[in-house]
Amino acid sequence: MSDRWTNDLTPADVTPKGVFMNRRAVLAGLGGLGAAAVLGGKSSAQALDPNTLEQITSYNNFYEFGWSKEDPASHAHAMVTSPWSITVDGMVDRPGSYALADLLEGLSIEERIYRFRCVEAWSMVVPWNGVQLSDVLAKVGVQSGARYVAFETTVQRDVMPGVQRSIIPFPYVEGLRLDEAQHPLAMLATGIYGEPMPNQNGAPIRLVVPWKYGFKSIKSIVKITLTDSEPPTTWNRLNSREYGFYANVNPTVDHPRWSQSSERRIGGGLFAGRDETLMFNGYEDQVAHLYEGMNLREHY
Repeated sequence: MSDRWTNDLTPADVTPKGVFMNRRAVLAGLGGLGAAAVLGGKSSAQALDPNTLEQITSYNNFYEFGWSKEDPASHAHAMVTSPWSITVDGMVDRPGSYALADLLEGLSIEERIYRFRCVEAWSMVVPWNGVQLSDVLAKVGVQSGARYVAFETTVQRDVMPGVQRSIIPFPYVEGLRLDEAQHPLAMLATGIYGEPMPNQNGAPIRLVVPWKYGFKSIKSIVKITLTDSEPPTTWNRLNSREYGFYANVNPTVDHPRWSQSSERRIGGGLFAGRDETLMFNGYEDQVAHLYEGMNLREHY
């Protein structure tokens, strides 16, 4: 079983947005994985400046609402996020349809500043709030034969222009290997800057896997399935040559149509240069062991 990162945060302890905006490092001295993992993975001395809430909420991919980066902010307000339930099925001890509050009841709400790297070679730093995914999996009881976790996004056709135009096959689906899902860096985020998750960012609950390209961090989750076989994923089904199942951030393996060696930081300014992309998005020390012995050019 993977190491755990734990703290004693409660919803009342979540850092206010104004404090986040004016500090360069948080959570010093934490146990478990420690500040290095929470702040970005290279070292505890490395500081990450979160993007502004406006940047985070105005530049998104959420294809249910359209192709443009501005479409989610323009249309997602109409998505109904309350009440919300998540179906948990497959190889679990306690399957069922869980109200979101019931699924999260008793779990520790944590704040984590993570790098976010899109496969399109742009990046942000986001201060998430949420729960460790492994806690949710433990709560529903993973059966011994399970090897993968599959996720599914909501479809609300009447308020989702992208679904109406059938931009891609919906519902959007994603998946992780079980050991990836149980890694302590993987989380289900329910907020940003200590506030509830904005609709355009995947309200009310989304996956965050910081060492993978952003399309793996599926939004507005309505179903979680434990299975013994690799689940289908949307972009891999659409174009398996360009989008693999693993989708780990890897600057040495280019996308067929562009380089992945560097990235454009959102909010960097007109004359800002490109940043070097880090292996596993800067979380190599924490996650490289998951892929020991694998050819990462083949398993991209």
